[in-house]
Amino acid sequence: MAKSINPNGLDITPYIDHTLLNQTATPEQIQQCCYEAERYKFASVCVFPSYVKLAKELLQGKSTKLSTVIGFPTGATTSKVKLYEAQEAVENGATELDVVINLSWLKIGKTEELHREIAEICEETGQTVKAIIETSVLTEEEKCLAVEVLMDTGIAYIKTSTGWYGGATVADIELIKSVTKGRIGIKASGGISTYQQAVDLIVAGATRLGTSRAVDILKTETQKES
Repeated sequence: MAKSINPNGLDITPYIDHTLLNQTATPEQIQQCCYEAERYKFASVCVFPSYVKLAKELLQGKSTKLSTVIGFPTGATTSKVKLYEAQEAVENGATELDVVINLSWLKIGKTEELHREIAEICEETGQTVKAIIETSVLTEEEKCLAVEVLMDTGIAYIKTSTGWYGGATVADIELIKSVTKGRIGIKASGGISTYQQAVDLIVAGATRLGTSRAVDILKTETQKES
């Protein structure tokens, strides 16, 4: 297990997808989210597809990338619907797609269908895809199987969770890393609420962090140091 350390004052900001996935989010909140992401130099903003156009306008000329979610949060929509949703999101300005896999297919062994669905989204959109495997509802064997099936679909990241059914753990990141062996990135998401937790996940192997609490985490850590 990774130790609770802060190696050389690790700057977590470049790892963070600043997330606002609240069904009642307002345009003003999206604006604030985009402002914060650029101010702190987070990796991306992650919003629902319906707010991608607005976020693109707000991030025009900025370094922050624009992420959205596909098939969220269940992954149970059809492949055609997911593909359309992904293509529309890209047309509206998204450059990163966090796609929930069909967990039922994984559970019942329909791995060819699972592979085909995600590979098609990667191929047809040509954008950065993060496949969400929802670790909290999988056995260790299923987690490993999911990673093995998805690694050669064209995805850039395995993502642990939607955050709706549980969150990222150091143990899950270490397990995923043992399978990926650095071939693709790993996004830890869900329940990340402290600086030390973020550091521990990065030390374990996470190359991205998804959290809606990034600003609070940084402010709290700054107060500790002052």
